[in-house]
Amino acid sequence: MTTTVPAAHEAAVPAREAAVPAPAPAGRRRWIALAVLLTASFMDLVDATIVNIAIPSIQRDTGASFSAVQWVTAGYALAFALGLITGGRLGDIYGRKKLFLLGMGGFTLASALCGLATDPGMLVGARVLQGAMAALMVPQVLAIIHVSFPAGERGKVFGMFGAVIGLGAVCGPLIGALLTEGDLLGLEWRPIFLINLPVGIAGILLGRRFLTESRATRALRVDLIGTALATVGLLMLLYPLTQGRESGWPLWGFVSMAASPLVLAVFVRYERIKARKDGSPLVELSLFSVRTFAAGAGVQLTFGVVSGLFFLVWTLHMQLGLGWGPLHAGLTGVPFSLACSTAAGMSVQKLVPRFGRAVLQAGALIMLSGALLYLWEAGHYGTALQSWQMAPAMLLMGAGMGLIVAPITDAAISEVPAEHSGSASGIFNTTGQLGMALGLGLSSVAFFGVVGGTGEPGGAGAAAALRPAFVDATTHALWWISGGLVLIFGLLFLMPRRVPAQDAPERTAHDGAEAEQQPVLVS
Repeated sequence: MTTTVPAAHEAAVPAREAAVPAPAPAGRRRWIALAVLLTASFMDLVDATIVNIAIPSIQRDTGASFSAVQWVTAGYALAFALGLITGGRLGDIYGRKKLFLLGMGGFTLASALCGLATDPGMLVGARVLQGAMAALMVPQVLAIIHVSFPAGERGKVFGMFGAVIGLGAVCGPLIGALLTEGDLLGLEWRPIFLINLPVGIAGILLGRRFLTESRATRALRVDLIGTALATVGLLMLLYPLTQGRESGWPLWGFVSMAASPLVLAVFVRYERIKARKDGSPLVELSLFSVRTFAAGAGVQLTFGVVSGLFFLVWTLHMQLGLGWGPLHAGLTGVPFSLACSTAAGMSVQKLVPRFGRAVLQAGALIMLSGALLYLWEAGHYGTALQSWQMAPAMLLMGAGMGLIVAPITDAAISEVPAEHSGSASGIFNTTGQLGMALGLGLSSVAFFGVVGGTGEPGGAGAAAALRPAFVDATTHALWWISGGLVLIFGLLFLMPRRVPAQDAPERTAHDGAEAEQQPVLVS
């Protein structure tokens, strides 16, 4: 079970040079173009939020181990995060329409490969490809909107964008549940991916006709070496963390994890050299000298870890621990999604302008109270826990999450120089995606290590016998989640007391520094 918060759906690409103004499409043409862009954003968001609800079905059908299940979600998140900044720069250099269509085509193809996967390895590989293609497609959306609509119309357009994101946040898990439980044509979980095919094909055909090409006059260069170093360093940490339990925690895994910080240190050194050499590093490290940005990045990283772990654990607890079907689990998540969306809107529009940082800290405490209530209920009721009993905890966790994730980007970059705001927003939200991948990797220790074994037994009786183990694993993981929320509460003291009231999309999209909104919580 996953969800995404509308107001937190922001991942900007780095700041850019002034964009070449594209001729604004006339009349109906640009609104059709907008429909294509919004459909692509909805498709990406739904695909990110749809997968966890189908994990038990995927595991039963393919025989996937727990580590493979982790990679189905973590692989997408990692590929998406590592490609976001590069995808934005490629759009600046080669044209945003071109990269958008390339990304949508690749995303559609990857969706087909996911739906046709014959084994866990093929599914994981297709999900990684899907994440990489989303990283090409998604950063172009707001950039194209920015050059296609005059300033006076952008407020209305961004409002429509937010409504689509909110709809996707609520509908994604339910669509996944209906498609999985409906077992269309006996395909079980596969329609959650195959549904992207007609949508993607229609988007490509309409996009070719109605989107207008644009690019930056002088875009930053693509940092391939920096991307490679970051990828290797993170994989050296995440691969053994995810696979280690299943392999009996071999020595090579500990060596790899210990060497990961060394590779990332080389990455940092290289980025400093590249910044001096040509001014186009993958990560602008000077931003971390701004205390509020560094603290905000710490909050975002930790929040990503907490979110990635929580949504995976929650889904598996409901379906494998409590024996609920996908639709039952999806409907149980509706209070969370609605509370999250409502709190996010109130946080940005009314609460943060008046109370500042205290709203985010209250969100952390409210979410912590929900996690502790859920922990108590899971331990007290065991396998007899009912949806209505879980609802109060979900309302608290959803409301707390909405209070944090909606305003956190503006709070973190509020003291960053204006010329670096786009780059800061891109790095900040990429950090959240990386945190989510790390949280999914940590589930090996926090959750699956308590369950034991390598996969769910095939028989219904055996699955029922494992339910108490999944309940115990859920309570164990919730202690980790609670600890992460305490850390977030502490880090928020380093944020500014007051957050300037600004239009985030307008600021990060200003003068060519277009920001693409992208889910912080992907899985």
